[in-house]
Amino acid sequence: MNLQVWLAFIVAAILISLSPGAGAISCMASGMRYGYRRSLPNIAGMQLGVALQLVVVGIGLGALLAASTLAFNLVKGLGVAYLCYLGWQQFRAEARPVELEHANAAAGTPRALFVQGFLVNASNPKATIFLLAVLPQFIDPHSPAIPQYMVCLATLTVVDIIVMSGYALFASRVLRLLREPSQIRWMNRGFGTLFVLAGGFLALFRRA
Repeated sequence: MNLQVWLAFIVAAILISLSPGAGAISCMASGMRYGYRRSLPNIAGMQLGVALQLVVVGIGLGALLAASTLAFNLVKGLGVAYLCYLGWQQFRAEARPVELEHANAAAGTPRALFVQGFLVNASNPKATIFLLAVLPQFIDPHSPAIPQYMVCLATLTVVDIIVMSGYALFASRVLRLLREPSQIRWMNRGFGTLFVLAGGFLALFRRA
């Protein structure tokens, strides 16, 4: 992958990460509830989900997912159900201020947040179809494929960590301003609604 192609891919990666979606919602929700530092496992889990998506596309399973109605609908159904579950959990979250330095450890363990981030990205067939359409434009068929995919994965990971960290950091700063239970309750309900809406949009997604 030459420098010009790589720079073009960086632009594409930034646009992919900045686009509103379940990942951004998850980062902001965890940042709001637990603070930036405790939301880092959620961001790390998302990167594993992205890596899985890229591997799926790279070994050809993405094409199978794009061609098989049953496989596509199965993965999509799981993704929709999980996003709605996250929405319900967020909607009914406890409406009390969270101190960033002494957040309730039982409310969101690093493992739970990591798994949440992973599942948000791994169960999204829309991301698979998108990568299936975008990645081939940056892969030189006359050069070894694996090193090129590794470069793409590293680029996507670095860009996504920066962008998702920005979302979580912004939400953690907003968190400090929310002290009244009524404010926190409405914020929780807002994020819960966004999760459900993300699930609804995913349910409406159709392959080209």
